[in-house]
Amino acid sequence: MAGHNKWSQIRRQKEVTDAKKSKAFSKLTRMIGVQARISAGKDTVELRAAVEKAKKANVPKDIIERAVKKAGESAKMETATYETYGPGGVGVIIEALTDNKNRTTQEIKHILSENNSALGSIGSVAWVFSISPEKKWIPKNTTSLSGEDLKLLEKLVDELEENDDVQEVYTNAE
Repeated sequence: MAGHNKWSQIRRQKEVTDAKKSKAFSKLTRMIGVQARISAGKDTVELRAAVEKAKKANVPKDIIERAVKKAGESAKMETATYETYGPGGVGVIIEALTDNKNRTTQEIKHILSENNSALGSIGSVAWVFSISPEKKWIPKNTTSLSGEDLKLLEKLVDELEENDDVQEVYTNAE
């Protein structure tokens, strides 16, 4: 019975959890780096909030310090917002943080085309949302989905969130 020993199971589970943790850590450290770059070395509310969010996710202190230090040395990071309509006519807003907008745009277009969607023009979906003081997109009205459309939307959001540059995905689905 090859492959059925306890160590194999533990190793597979550890690989999955380590991959999730690594992805979360990289997004949080990228966010810290951006806030450190924006603050130009000063201690701002946004930088402290990013550090606190990383601490809550158990990011080690040395990784946080390295992200702040590296902020001045690395390439310029840009934010990008993409809009599309997902399954069942649900509005989807994708916020990304990238050092290369062209690459990120192409990756997102590819993910959307695989899921029978296309990138919308600026403002095509934003009218359905309002921006909260915390810079979060809040839907003004929601759309209810059937079981099949809900599964397709979950698949789309999962694939988008797997992209390293994508920070947040907002929908107006119920």
